[in-house]
Amino acid sequence: METALSLTVGLFFIAGIYLMLSKHIIRVLLGIVLFGNAVNLLIFTAGRVASKTPPIISESAYLPAGATANPLPQALILTAIVISFSFFAFLLVLAYRAYNDLGTDDTGRMRLAEPESENPPPMGY
Repeated sequence: METALSLTVGLFFIAGIYLMLSKHIIRVLLGIVLFGNAVNLLIFTAGRVASKTPPIISESAYLPAGATANPLPQALILTAIVISFSFFAFLLVLAYRAYNDLGTDDTGRMRLAEPESENPPPMGY
């Protein structure tokens, strides 16, 4: 089970990086989402996938009876999902506004700061 999840994490990282290297904004956003999901799955895989009992300790004991589930990775993943969703929503609105204002989603043609008709800025002094 953990080997399959590790391979899935690797594939998510590879696909996310490939999409983030694209010139189109939507592909970059999808790459960011895949990268975030890869990190969440990595945290989940690192925190013991197969567990026997919930992390509850009885009143008469000081330690759990056996191997328990680790609640920290689950809490971190839940928080990361909420943060990554809000971050994705913000980036999606930002990309939509840029597409409406500039008429393209190609980052090579989004050059308002450096118009193509003018000379390029100096490269050194």
